[in-house]
Amino acid sequence: MTGDHAGRKPGNEKTRRNWKKLIFPAAVSMLVIAAAVGYRYYHRITKPLIDLGGRNSALLYIRTGSGFGAVRDSLVKRGWLTDPGSFEWLAGKKNYTGKVRPGRYRLMNGMRNNALVNLLRSGRQEPVRIAIQNVRTPSELAGRIGRQLETDSAVLGRLFIDRRFLSNYGVTPLSLFVLFIPDTYEFYWNTSGEQLFERMHRESGKFWLPRRTKQADSLRMTPAQVITLASIVEKETVKNQEKDVIAGVYLNRLKRGMPLQADPTVIFAWNDYTIRRVTRRHTEINSPYNTYHRAGLPPGPICLPSVSSIDAVLYPARHSYLYFCAKADLSGYHTFAATLEEHNLNARKYQRALDKMNIR
Repeated sequence: MTGDHAGRKPGNEKTRRNWKKLIFPAAVSMLVIAAAVGYRYYHRITKPLIDLGGRNSALLYIRTGSGFGAVRDSLVKRGWLTDPGSFEWLAGKKNYTGKVRPGRYRLMNGMRNNALVNLLRSGRQEPVRIAIQNVRTPSELAGRIGRQLETDSAVLGRLFIDRRFLSNYGVTPLSLFVLFIPDTYEFYWNTSGEQLFERMHRESGKFWLPRRTKQADSLRMTPAQVITLASIVEKETVKNQEKDVIAGVYLNRLKRGMPLQADPTVIFAWNDYTIRRVTRRHTEINSPYNTYHRAGLPPGPICLPSVSSIDAVLYPARHSYLYFCAKADLSGYHTFAATLEEHNLNARKYQRALDKMNIR
């Protein structure tokens, strides 16, 4: 034999052909198996796993200290998890089973397994918006916050009266509201009571910028005193355009050493917010909040004042008024006076209007 075929043995060629016949089917089988395994793996990762029963989204709450089992059981109990096994498998692969992060998470209908595990593992919570405003007492504030965060009102209530804890923030149980600047804030659901105070302390620092602190200094008042007086202004009127005038009246009285004689402080002292008409009997109560008998400001705010009331105290109207009373037309506006004689005339008109309405 000559050429390229010289030296080849017929037996070797036959052997190679036989090996090809064996290897090719095996390779095909391995590819089929690999494809099947890959498809199954891909399917378990990407399959829709959340069924919210027709809703577009829902919130999942994971309490602090919860383990993976509690998360899985919560999803199963609500009927949201269509394949617990796939969820547990991928959670294990992504190391979520040992690193559960508490919080408030928004789940979307049809959410895929990978997206669900990634969301819960990341800790990307849906924030809670809490309006810290229009509050009369610390217990009311504790209740409002406690209804919306994992930290309950009882825990917050204890912090609100803990003098040692509050001293870290320069407030006391009576001056607590000095720390809370009214606004709507976003919090994570699992924010602790201590973290809440840290946040409020930062927000207070942002509010009391040099512009406001210098203005308080010009009035010879501390921020705490400003907020205390603002709380009285807040309860005197719902008309924002009157607030700076009322603040000016009280500041004029303070400068002259006159008692404030503020009806809202008497109502606060009685802890009876159903009082519609303050009478002499009400003004006889023995309380540090009775500004009819005690000169100066009360020990602390009687409510959480709005920013408009705070700024009304910081930037009061300049006038000579020392008195005011509600208008006889019961419009919610007030009549102002510089003399007691003029005030008494205005007051009698208002009292006659109350008598006519049978308000006692």
